[in-house]
Amino acid sequence: MSIRAVVVDPNVSGRLALRNVDEPTPAPDEALVRVTAISLNRGEVRRSTTAEAGWRPGWDLAGVVETSAADGSGPPQGARVVGFLRSGAWAEHVAVPTHSLAELPSAVSFAQAATLPVAGLTAYHALAKGGSLLGRPVLITGASGGVGHFAIQLARLSGAQVTAHIRRPEQEALVKAAGAHHIVIGDDLSAAKAHGPFHLIVESVGGSTLATALGLLALDGTTVLFGTSGGSEVTFNASQFYATAGSTLYGLLLFHELKRESAAIGLKRLADLVAAGQLQPHIDAEASWLEIADWAQKLLDRRFVGKAVLHIAD
Repeated sequence: MSIRAVVVDPNVSGRLALRNVDEPTPAPDEALVRVTAISLNRGEVRRSTTAEAGWRPGWDLAGVVETSAADGSGPPQGARVVGFLRSGAWAEHVAVPTHSLAELPSAVSFAQAATLPVAGLTAYHALAKGGSLLGRPVLITGASGGVGHFAIQLARLSGAQVTAHIRRPEQEALVKAAGAHHIVIGDDLSAAKAHGPFHLIVESVGGSTLATALGLLALDGTTVLFGTSGGSEVTFNASQFYATAGSTLYGLLLFHELKRESAAIGLKRLADLVAAGQLQPHIDAEASWLEIADWAQKLLDRRFVGKAVLHIAD
């Protein structure tokens, strides 16, 4: 039996196409999920531009459990779920380890849930590196992106004083609505100094932004770096950094964090916050997965700010 899935095809425009693949056979600790919604992330889309033919992208998914795990773990048959895979989530049916699945509250839509795995979990784990954030200043760069938007809200919920850094003025309303107390606009991060020094900096720009951020840390402060959208090469003031005693630069890779705490734990917490109205996913576009190549290119071209959610039709 076959199902449809998104695969890399170098011979088609955009390199992404729906093709028939074999129905997955779940392992004992995996549930078979009928996927109803997916969301796109820059990392998987970027890799698809160079990946070999037949590679199957996809991290984020939401859907319904068709067959529960044989070992009795995880959500039951018929449960609405959100899940995470290392690849291949963009398909009609997927086999998902139960440690990467969380049951959804009835108030959370499939579209909302599909935004949570990569962007939500990255923000969740980045903020955890700061420990207690109550009353402490937190700086979030790239704050209009999917991770940044979640990080503002989660930091605010934790009682932090949140400063958001964005590049363009038209993004100001978005981060203000997310809960930022202070907003710094432009390529130069140095204006954030007025709101620091910072206990925690969540950084995804790299280049000169990272260099400036390292000089804005408080004693025992931490910069969590999870991206370099503005450049990988960084020159910074090393003597200033080590003189800020106890300061830390932490490299965060979500796949590594999920070895320490299963995705199911964070996804359950995030979904519960969405259900309670305390966390608002920013969905900029919803469309059919038949348009996957088009929306993947729009993401690479930065033609929208929030998340793009694609629905899988029968």
